[in-house]
Amino acid sequence: MEQDSVLYLKDCYLKEFEAVVESVSEGKYVVLDRTAFYPSSGGQPHDTGTMTRVSDGKVFRVVYVGKFSGQISHEVENPDGDELRQGDKVKCKIDWDRRYKLMRSHTAAHIISGIINRETGALITGNQLDTEKCRIDFSVPEFDREKMKSYEKMANEIINKGIEIKFEFRSRDEVMKDPKMTKLAKGLEGLPQDIKEFRIVTIGDIDCQADGGTHVKNTKEVGKIKFIDFVNKGKNNRRIYFVLEEPQQVQQEQGVNDQV
Repeated sequence: MEQDSVLYLKDCYLKEFEAVVESVSEGKYVVLDRTAFYPSSGGQPHDTGTMTRVSDGKVFRVVYVGKFSGQISHEVENPDGDELRQGDKVKCKIDWDRRYKLMRSHTAAHIISGIINRETGALITGNQLDTEKCRIDFSVPEFDREKMKSYEKMANEIINKGIEIKFEFRSRDEVMKDPKMTKLAKGLEGLPQDIKEFRIVTIGDIDCQADGGTHVKNTKEVGKIKFIDFVNKGKNNRRIYFVLEEPQQVQQEQGVNDQV
């Protein structure tokens, strides 16, 4: 799928869009000519939402999105046994509450991994985002819980600065020459082989790497990071679980503290 057809790469805030059905397999796996639905990838879960057929207003629920053989496929629920067909025009709508929580979590994960990498040199060995609780695995020999808590404080200080998240696109050749373009333990070799141009996500001076996920525009949108658990997963593998407070909730708490 051409990158110009992957709408979330340039606009993570696109909630609705129109598209044409390119193909349907097994009556429920739908490929569109363009899409803003994010497929499960890199520890970020897939989007959900709806496709509404323009010709008759029939609504098809999008329950899963994945990437297979370079194509983004949308699994839909078919009402009354009806099916979408090639050539159908559809109006698509993303479940925004879910997407926005995942965007905030993704940006938070980049801030945390950037700090850990800067402070310890550790690389990320795995991560899993969710709307409620997220985790990051990283490789570091020492497991100092007090240091882990200090990283939480650093992360929230960065969030409160209101740093703009910037996107740019670089060629594969350019990215592959710079090992700093990923903080994953598997290195540049772990980046998708079929991508000729990578989107680079930059968060101030704390993080800059190739990344195809969705992010907020400004760090203040993240809210407040809270580390809720630290787990020793082996000789050099550690895990942090974290949650986010809603930005509005954080503002309310700060207001109370100011009054006190």
